[in-house]
Amino acid sequence: MDVLPNFIAGRWASGASTIENRSPSDVEDCVGLYAQATVDDVHAAAAAAQAAQPRWAATGLEARAAVLDAVGRELMARSAELGRLLSREEGKTLAEGVGEVYRSGQFFTYYAGEALRILGDTADSVRSGVEIAVTREPLGVVGIVSPWNFPMATAAWKIAPALAFGNGVVWKPANATPASAHALTEIIARQAIPDGLFNLVMGPGAELGHALAATADVQGISFTGSCETGQAVAAAAAPRFVKLQLEMGSKNPLVVMDDADLDRAVDIAVNGAFGGTGQKCTASSRLIVHRPIHDAFVEALVKRARALRVGHALDADSQMGPVVSAGQLAADLRYVALAREEGGEIACGGERVEARTEGFYMAPTVVLNTASRMRVNQEEMFAPITCVIPAGDLDEAIALANDTRFGLTAGIATRSLARATRFRRASRSGCVMVNLPTAGTDYHVPFGGVRGSSYGPREQGRNAVEFYTQAKTAYIHAGEPV
Repeated sequence: MDVLPNFIAGRWASGASTIENRSPSDVEDCVGLYAQATVDDVHAAAAAAQAAQPRWAATGLEARAAVLDAVGRELMARSAELGRLLSREEGKTLAEGVGEVYRSGQFFTYYAGEALRILGDTADSVRSGVEIAVTREPLGVVGIVSPWNFPMATAAWKIAPALAFGNGVVWKPANATPASAHALTEIIARQAIPDGLFNLVMGPGAELGHALAATADVQGISFTGSCETGQAVAAAAAPRFVKLQLEMGSKNPLVVMDDADLDRAVDIAVNGAFGGTGQKCTASSRLIVHRPIHDAFVEALVKRARALRVGHALDADSQMGPVVSAGQLAADLRYVALAREEGGEIACGGERVEARTEGFYMAPTVVLNTASRMRVNQEEMFAPITCVIPAGDLDEAIALANDTRFGLTAGIATRSLARATRFRRASRSGCVMVNLPTAGTDYHVPFGGVRGSSYGPREQGRNAVEFYTQAKTAYIHAGEPV
């Protein structure tokens, strides 16, 4: 089996070592061997991007847009093929994998359009005869650190605006999902971009992420991952005052009120809690249920959770795939044990599942009789586990929803416009969903959270310009000296 290389300074480059990438659906299935970059490789990639970036920034907008459009269209055209690869290595169902690749293509085609809409502002000065022009210029070289749970989509929503707005890129993907990263890089590498503009360095995050944040040739870091790792990246970048965009943890609530459509509310909860095997930063890990509807909701929820078909990611009838790794499965089962220790009742799930192949399968898990201050309701589990918390009224539900150090997404199921409006305004989160799953966002509007979930400018949509560019204000006097 060939070792798939890094991409540095416009060339495919071998690494100091290799790792095996095995499918979480079948531990006997080796997806591939992937090169591991070194700290020196990170420095070389950053220097190459720094050298190439001015040429890209000077490239005409239509040429930039054409590159992004070509990447996006190829991703969409090959979504079935690449989605299968993504699901094979990450474990999400085939439908989810294909959908992720297609959405990744949409990010590139969207930012192809945004490349043509880099507009400035003009103003009159308070001084007579002076005009002002405010323009947007590229940040320079951006280091991108992306997670394993959306190995292509999260990377796409960072790489696409970085290139659209004229930046160089050094990309450090999660080491658990190198196949998706390599596939995307292969597409980008074939485009008409300067050698060295775009770089892929695969390897351990603790070592390479720190090097990326600390190197002088990187002007910005866009990171998605755990809070602990985000703090480490920020600490490494702080001495140089590097511009940061950090997307970190979450503990998303879904409030279900007594006037909600019960079937719809259960659909929303199941989708939000167990889609992507619960391994989403937007997952509904806390279900805050109005007491008058609590028992009926729980009965329906548990019935639906038990009926979910857990199996190989590539099987057509699988509704939930495995978790990403043996380590993740062990951590998930420890949270089940913790829930019991804290007084929670495991209504369903809570154990490993046998499938036709040896993999890291876990049953969808619903925990009842939980309280807000329990660790399972305060810590991000990244697991197919959701905890039910009863609430007496909307005020209590809002207080419970906000009772966390995070604030990424929050949702409510209700037929009342007044209740929905009140919740939307009181929610301490970056995204609010009304009668929709907490997991599921659009690419053309801002995405991000508050408090411990996010730091820095929002991602996605036109707001991406705030991170990937910097403003320049020019004062022009065309007449006699002032």
